[in-house]
Amino acid sequence: MAHITANDLKTRGIAAIEASLTGGRTEAVVSVRGAGRYVVMELEHYQHLRECELEAALAESRDDITAGRFTTESPAKHVARALALIADDKSTTTPSVKALPRKAARRQAR
Repeated sequence: MAHITANDLKTRGIAAIEASLTGGRTEAVVSVRGAGRYVVMELEHYQHLRECELEAALAESRDDITAGRFTTESPAKHVARALALIADDKSTTTPSVKALPRKAARRQAR
């Protein structure tokens, strides 16, 4: 995979990206301070990856349906079940700090 430094990108701009994506390369890593931070690619390749991701999600959903891992319920029951799951999740996690009223929060931020 090709690499582009942040400085190259700053000085050469799009030309640095285009040069990195020649010769059949589909992706280039942009490194910031020596560490890979971003990936650039042609839009067509990105759209292909998104399509693959959506196909994988669809296949997973079909597998769930085939295996019977789904629930049929009314919207109201769905919301109630989701709220119960959220409440249960909050009770099993560490307690959060109580939110301050807006005026107190503003005073504390000063």
